[in-house]
Amino acid sequence: MTEYTPLTEANNPATRAIDSLSAAEIVALINAEDRKVAEAVAAVGGAIATLAELTAERIRRGGRLIYIGAGTSGRLGVLDAAECPPTFSTPPELVLGLIAGGPRALTSAVEAVEDDPASGAADIAAAGVGSADVVVGLAASGRTPYVLGAVAEARRRGAFAAGVACSHPSPLGDAVELIIAPIVGPEVIAGSTRMKAGTAEKLVLNTLSTCVMVLLGKTYGNLMVDLQPLNEKLRRRAVGIVASATGLGQEQARAALAVAGDVKTAIVMVLAGIDRDEARRRLAASGGHVRPALGGCGPLG
Repeated sequence: MTEYTPLTEANNPATRAIDSLSAAEIVALINAEDRKVAEAVAAVGGAIATLAELTAERIRRGGRLIYIGAGTSGRLGVLDAAECPPTFSTPPELVLGLIAGGPRALTSAVEAVEDDPASGAADIAAAGVGSADVVVGLAASGRTPYVLGAVAEARRRGAFAAGVACSHPSPLGDAVELIIAPIVGPEVIAGSTRMKAGTAEKLVLNTLSTCVMVLLGKTYGNLMVDLQPLNEKLRRRAVGIVASATGLGQEQARAALAVAGDVKTAIVMVLAGIDRDEARRRLAASGGHVRPALGGCGPLG
């Protein structure tokens, strides 16, 4: 078996004297290291795009996007999954976040469980993973046993298995069909992957899920037209989105939204000059994509 020394655990020569610095110097040093993260993520943009296209296609066929990880990596996956329903009106089960140790691990360290590959496999089995699903294993070091067990079980069940790691090569890279590995270098505090590696993982997941949702028609231009107005802030945002997309004033936009029942229908009604039923018919025919439902009319057409 190949032995790997994860880059995430290396000692950073730029920060060896960090304990002798002033607070201002420490902040500047951390910020200088953080600047490397965006470039590292940009370098793996092609892999993110490939996974986004594949994921969108599988979701269209009834599949799901499932993140699984331990510790910081697992928490980031759960966070990204949790933000998809209110932002894009996805059902809660469409983008799923699994973490070693279960919900308790979201707020407390449950370290030992990450060393158990059988636990990762069991969590994949409990989620009912199947051949239509995409499973993304999250492990900054690229060698977390829980994650390796999870992706092995996912592949055994026919799911597409991808991975996100900040070390390459890695056991996770060997275990999956597609690896996304932004190389951010050693951490400011050796081994503290909640820092640069965690930031890189967050950027990758933000980019992946957002790209998938755009491909699925969850936006019109850069407007989140599939949001769920579950509270007052989101209700105001829904009205603002209709106003922005159509050029209506706030009160007119609110009235259109009340008639339409949802943001997409309101936009198509107003811009195409049609009634609610026809707007919904067009949206159904376009797979929920606003732009083709408008047939080229409208300010963003």
